[in-house]
Amino acid sequence: MTVVADAWSWLSTGANWSGESGIAHRLAEHLYVSGTALLLACALALPLGLWLGHLGRGGALAVNVSNAGRAVPVFAVLGLFMVSPLRNAGYVPTVAALVLFAIPPLLTHAYVGVREVDRAVVEAARGMGMSGGQLFRAVELPLARPMLMTGLRSAAVQVIATATIAAMVGQGGLGRIITAGFNTYDTPRVVAGAVLVALLALLVEVLLVAADRLLGRGAPR
Repeated sequence: MTVVADAWSWLSTGANWSGESGIAHRLAEHLYVSGTALLLACALALPLGLWLGHLGRGGALAVNVSNAGRAVPVFAVLGLFMVSPLRNAGYVPTVAALVLFAIPPLLTHAYVGVREVDRAVVEAARGMGMSGGQLFRAVELPLARPMLMTGLRSAAVQVIATATIAAMVGQGGLGRIITAGFNTYDTPRVVAGAVLVALLALLVEVLLVAADRLLGRGAPR
């Protein structure tokens, strides 16, 4: 328990929260990288997944292709970006690697969510004279919301946990706390950094679950 107590002592020391190498600054960097990557992944994956799910064509191929990308380690993708002209573009290589990592769960859940909407409900809506756009907005999208939120939670937690790789190429984020601990053989600091990443991922998960419940209360039945 000594390591745990030492990690808590490190976290509760005010000096470790201030400055460019402090927890507060590293947390802001981590949130910036993770949030940017997640927003870009959502902008790319969700419209495509929802559209393919609505059409009912080509979605299986798109999902399989995106899932194939999971077999490629994120650090390997980041390494490729770092030997490209993007290596001098700040956080761009890290964000790009995280976007590629976040797309598969978002695309898969968006497509599957729309395709699993009860076909009887869809046909009833068509029988009422709804256009394709009205059907999507009023029927398919609300009923696909739980699956969409599941994909968003999965992608968010994965991105937050994986964003620590930014430290491996000298960039910011909570991963810098972990790597600094390794470099100085400071085990409590390593544990503290890992705890911070885990707590951040858990907090985001809880917030997204709460948001899902609020959306569910306001959704039409």
